[in-house]
Amino acid sequence: MKYLVLLCDGMSDEPIKKLGNITPMQAAKKPAMDRLSRVSELGLVKTVQDNMKPGSDIANLSILGYDPEVYYSGRSPYEAASMGIELEPDDVAIRCNLVKLSNEDDFRDATMLSYCADDIRTDEAAEIIALVNDNLSGEHFKFHAGIQYRHCLVWKNGKLNLSMTPPHDITGMRVGDYIKTNENNSELLELMYKSYELLKGKQANSIWLWGEGKRRELPSFRDKFYKKAAMISAVDLLKGIGKFTGMDVINVPGATGYLDTNFAGKCGAAIDALKSGTDLVYLHIEAPDECGHRGEVEGKIKAIELIDELVLKPFLAAFENEHVRILICPDHATPLSLRTHTNDPVPYLIYDSKKLQKGAETFTEETAKASGNFVEVGHELMGRFLGL
Repeated sequence: MKYLVLLCDGMSDEPIKKLGNITPMQAAKKPAMDRLSRVSELGLVKTVQDNMKPGSDIANLSILGYDPEVYYSGRSPYEAASMGIELEPDDVAIRCNLVKLSNEDDFRDATMLSYCADDIRTDEAAEIIALVNDNLSGEHFKFHAGIQYRHCLVWKNGKLNLSMTPPHDITGMRVGDYIKTNENNSELLELMYKSYELLKGKQANSIWLWGEGKRRELPSFRDKFYKKAAMISAVDLLKGIGKFTGMDVINVPGATGYLDTNFAGKCGAAIDALKSGTDLVYLHIEAPDECGHRGEVEGKIKAIELIDELVLKPFLAAFENEHVRILICPDHATPLSLRTHTNDPVPYLIYDSKKLQKGAETFTEETAKASGNFVEVGHELMGRFLGL
């Protein structure tokens, strides 16, 4: 038995007037998913409980089978691990986005134009982070360059409970309306204000700090579920979770996290891993979520279609005569109308090539809901998928 988790980040949505009141999942041409839908278990799963923030960190931990109430300690320690940063027990890791703000006299009056600095290239971003590090780091603060707009700040003996808003939640908004000053975050806000002055005229004209956390160990996936597993993703968050859970983290050249990612390369890496002795591959694809944050309706539809054509279709062909089980689901919804995540239950599909069952003609939010299957506790889905 070989297992594939095809995690389509942010794929589920709400009906969109522009599409005739249907969702991108309904609008997308996805023959491979729909073929599986007819012979698979469909349902809804609550990946993020209502008392937690609907981030990819919590949602993916949940789908991987780890109770976020027990194991979650903030997203940035996972990203730091993927970047090779060793955190001390009292270190706080903080996500550092490079963003583009409107030009104003006062930082607080600026509008969040782009949470990703207009898709800044990694090499350009590295130069800016080096400039920020030279001017704003010190005894307690050090900046580390990551990929594209995603970077990390390590705060020695730092504080938690910072009340920092994710920048992708406030695109088009005046940033001062979302800056919540408290006794723990004043030094970080000062770094952001100074960066706005330092980076004037650059593609990324400010840093934005959020998503703090301290390192917390996780039990290995193999010890927990008795499967040798691998993680494939373009983003440091998922790579870090893979590293913390003892998975093999497979890096794919050209994996970007957006529509130009190397879909075929990711699929090929998953096939190679499973044919070389790995039991389970967690294949994470970020593109639908990025399109959701940007409000790109056609882009989100295209992302789903590319996953179907360049990932799922060739994967099924490669294992046509073998026993495979496949879980397809988003981690959370990223509605185009909101451009951010929600806690809503998301659709899932579980396919077993040796145990076909009656499903539905298509895999959508509505058919998943109509099935009547509901996994109320998200971290129980992995056990259900593995048959444990």
